[in-house]
Amino acid sequence: QVQLVESGGGLVLAGGSLRLSCAASGSTFSSFSTYGMGWFRQAPGKEREFAAWSFGGRTVFADSVKGRFTISRDNAKKTMYLQMSSLKPEDTAVYFCAARRGGSGYSPDRAREYDYWGQGTQVTVSS
Repeated sequence: QVQLVESGGGLVLAGGSLRLSCAASGSTFSSFSTYGMGWFRQAPGKEREFAAWSFGGRTVFADSVKGRFTISRDNAKKTMYLQMSSLKPEDTAVYFCAARRGGSGYSPDRAREYDYWGQGTQVTVSS
């Protein structure tokens, strides 16, 4: 069974930090390092939007989070992280991790490019 499970969400004051984790399991992810991994977020009443992506040491960030969020992964643990700092109320959303095989030939900021999704974790930033 293929599974992505996010954790680490919660309530934080504006200016604070949170670290999200995305753990992959299942035989599909036996070669976790060969997967492009993305973070997306969806606020109430809004479309899901891209936040960050990682593959093979390369990263891409949305302009809205650039300089505040970092993405990392531990391929041995099959886990990806999103370190969020200087959080703003507009960062409030459900955060999803997503995966697809490979690191090229697709646009990492497009949700439809991904084959696997987690269930999401809520991040709430209060002012």
